[in-house]
Amino acid sequence: MHPERSRGGGHGTLLSLTALPTAQAAQDTASGYDRAMLQALATSLGVSEDAAADRLDRQAEQQDALAGLERQGAGTDGAFFDRSGRLVVNAVDAKAGQRIEKAGLTPRSAEHGRAALERVKAELDGLALKKTPEGVNSWSVDLASDQVVVQVHDAAGAAAKSFLDAARSHGDAVRVVRDTPELNTQAVVTPGDEMTFDGFLCSVGYGAQDSSGKQVLVTAGHCIENLPVLEYEGQRFAQGTDTRFALGSDSVDMGIAALDEGSSIATEVGTWGQAGKIAVEGSERAPVGADICKSGRTTQWTCGKVESYDATVTYTDPNGGPDTVVTGLGSSSVCTEGGDSGGAYISGTQAQGMTSGGPSSQSCDGGVNSPGSSYFQPLDDALAHYGLTLNT
Repeated sequence: MHPERSRGGGHGTLLSLTALPTAQAAQDTASGYDRAMLQALATSLGVSEDAAADRLDRQAEQQDALAGLERQGAGTDGAFFDRSGRLVVNAVDAKAGQRIEKAGLTPRSAEHGRAALERVKAELDGLALKKTPEGVNSWSVDLASDQVVVQVHDAAGAAAKSFLDAARSHGDAVRVVRDTPELNTQAVVTPGDEMTFDGFLCSVGYGAQDSSGKQVLVTAGHCIENLPVLEYEGQRFAQGTDTRFALGSDSVDMGIAALDEGSSIATEVGTWGQAGKIAVEGSERAPVGADICKSGRTTQWTCGKVESYDATVTYTDPNGGPDTVVTGLGSSSVCTEGGDSGGAYISGTQAQGMTSGGPSSQSCDGGVNSPGSSYFQPLDDALAHYGLTLNT
């Protein structure tokens, strides 16, 4: 659970800690998208830049259409992108289905739907907060399968058995997946530049400011559990001021650090040599199924898709201490390894969050598109909790 001890310098620069953001403006393509972002997406998907731009256009058009339906109260109950790039929308009844189809989207009549599944998930959260189900990795709503998916690596304990009995009582609304690797936090890295503290390593997250203009670093809470002084290349640049993570306790994996005067965090995410730097333009949450990539010190630039939000996980302490239940995470098929904690997740030009953790036995040797999974702290939730505005 604790960050690993320092083993030396980082592998490169992703988010530069400079007095001012880089002066070189991003070049726009004919499609209107940032060239670096298009190059990064094209590389991760193995397609041309034109095809990547078309994909972004289609996703944006479908999201706009869904937003319009929701404003009109059209009876939607969750939506996700399928493998072909279609936005599939759960319809509450036949009339809603017709309106969804007329808007150019793909309607589906789900047996359960998002609202019902979120109630099941909330019930399981309540049980876990009363007694940690050690051996149960995570549970989250999977809109595509129309189920709450519970991942387990060891169901021998009494708390785990009781938790799984409660989960199974919901019938086919819940799917239990056994023999999944245990999870732990991944704090030996940086989502840009490597930061060190008290002999440990973690990752620089996103820069933001409070209502008074005070500059802060937003990162994974377990990276600054004891509110340490943070260093970059041996020089102090920030001090931890708040974390919602506590080892062995019910936690949320978000935290902030106050930047020292003269220090700042660039508003670009690096891609570790894959496609230059990507300008951060906002923090709009990407839908389930959307393409997403992560920058981190250990596995560098890896990509996948958003799988769910509001996931709850139990992290195992490698030192043998009590497990930690963490709520409110996003899950993805992005591969990460130990040390990637704090790494910046981005979809298009929209900042999504920071690496929280993943399977302890996972290896991402396949590069950008390595198969895998990980959990991230959604950035929009952290900004809202602390009353911050993202630097763009």
